[in-house]
Amino acid sequence: MKRKTGFLFDERCFWHSTGLHTTTLPVGGWVQPPSGAGHAESPETKRRMKNLMDVSGLSRQLTLLSAELATDEDLLRIHPADYLQRFKQLSDNGGGMLGEEAPLGPGSYEIAKLSAGLACAAVEAVLLGELDNAYALSRPPGHHCLPDQSMGFCFLANIPIAIERAKQKYGLGKVAVLDWDVHHGNGTQHIYWQRDDVLTLSLHQDGCFPAGYSGEQDCGAGPGEGYNINIPLLAGAGDDGYLYAMQQIVIPALEQFQPELIIVACGYDANALDPLARMQLHSDSFRNMTALVQDAADRLCGGKLVMVHEGGYAESYVPFCGLAVMEQLSGIRTEAQDPLLEFIQQQQPREAFNQFQRQAIDTLAQQFIR
Repeated sequence: MKRKTGFLFDERCFWHSTGLHTTTLPVGGWVQPPSGAGHAESPETKRRMKNLMDVSGLSRQLTLLSAELATDEDLLRIHPADYLQRFKQLSDNGGGMLGEEAPLGPGSYEIAKLSAGLACAAVEAVLLGELDNAYALSRPPGHHCLPDQSMGFCFLANIPIAIERAKQKYGLGKVAVLDWDVHHGNGTQHIYWQRDDVLTLSLHQDGCFPAGYSGEQDCGAGPGEGYNINIPLLAGAGDDGYLYAMQQIVIPALEQFQPELIIVACGYDANALDPLARMQLHSDSFRNMTALVQDAADRLCGGKLVMVHEGGYAESYVPFCGLAVMEQLSGIRTEAQDPLLEFIQQQQPREAFNQFQRQAIDTLAQQFIR
């Protein structure tokens, strides 16, 4: 079914600079300067995704939009003023390290506000019925950011900023945030830890980032107890593990919660070529996960679904995963073919591994699903 799908992006988001790094290591000492893209969180994965959408013909069949910067009022609902002041001062002075894994360059403060603004505008357009669904190509990402601490390439909590703005402006009620970035969505979890109006679910590689974190016992506290679900998957889990977790835990949890809006923290770093993780997903994995959550949105909240871009660091492969998501969201299939799809499908885990992973997922399901 063809849908009115919005794609929100802005060239300025690609201009956020992460300085001189090799993957995630600052250059110097024993670390040789890079010969290529440098820092893992480069603009090229996002730019190449948009370029593939353009050359496949998909972009011209979507509603292409930009957005205004998120306002100070929007940011202050999540972040304290002293943190924002430190961030802006460092940005105005040419950049540096705001946190251990958060390098930034000149102007990154305003670019981060734009990144959050894209998420805000996507949520608003879907809530108002201007779009059936929407995708925000936000950069820098946001799902690791704590209220007063940058982390994991993230400076502002894009999705919570968008949620709280929509609650204030439009009286938005229950929201479900599904994070399938390969790294744990610790920032979103922290912000909504004691809230029962926002269900947070994170599918992530066990122990990957934050380093050593699994989280299956972390379910929220106070009013939020039971409204935070972590699904750590074994390294190499592959297509079967992710789809089984979606079917056994994520979709039933959404059905229990009955959200008014579903937001996906859409990272692509669980793909088989990613340098910062060890999972084995391919483009059809992301296509099929999108189909599952899209079907749930149709049944539960009138199709109101927003995707906000997070991680994904394989320049060659993120574009094909992103195109698959956008094709599924819009109901438009292009002629573009994933040249690595069959190769990655042939490298999926053996059945014995799949059964072991399924048993672990079933155990989690008993904990979370009533």
